[in-house]
Amino acid sequence: MSPRLVVIITLVAVVSAAGASFITWVVVQQQATPVSGSGTAPMNSSSDEEQRQHREQFFGGNSDRDIRGGQEMKPRW
Repeated sequence: MSPRLVVIITLVAVVSAAGASFITWVVVQQQATPVSGSGTAPMNSSSDEEQRQHREQFFGGNSDRDIRGGQEMKPRW
């Protein structure tokens, strides 16, 4: 390989590594979590209640509905 090609490949590698490091640093800085007791307002407890109700409705189903009267799945064997 010619010395000029080695220098170009080395420069491309250094610039790529620096760019990837900078992008990673920016992403990590944006996702930093606040420190406990830093004066931030706590999450609203009503949203926790809404999430709990939503989970119960989704997984709990309707207890008044008869689910045994319909077609049941049969094994394939």
